[in-house]
Amino acid sequence: MGCVGHIESDEALGELVARCAISSALHDSRFRPVKPEEISELKIEISVLYPPKRIVPEAVEIGQHGLIVARGGARGLLLPQVASERNWSRERFLDETCLKAGLLASAWREQGTEIYAFTADVFSEEEGSESPAVQ
Repeated sequence: MGCVGHIESDEALGELVARCAISSALHDSRFRPVKPEEISELKIEISVLYPPKRIVPEAVEIGQHGLIVARGGARGLLLPQVASERNWSRERFLDETCLKAGLLASAWREQGTEIYAFTADVFSEEEGSESPAVQ
């Protein structure tokens, strides 16, 4: 299991997806590399992100928004489906995105922390269909 991506890229989408898939399978330091005999068991999910926009915490919608939290040089991102899959509240989603950035969970409440929301088109091999984005 791995998760690697880019928020923005000048690279063609197909090339970027291929490069990220390889990086996710072999170089995501949070997980052990995929072994050749495991390839047939892999499930691939691709999230194509829409441009992030600054948002206030109260406007975050679970299941619709992904989040980016930034403070100083720290930045964390969680995809829209993460909070839904884990049944998180808005506050927990904000907390976890801060933790992903290496910040204290409560950093989103502090002045100087920037919160951005984005939507995504999610494509999954398992579902065989596209999950529509909400813009």
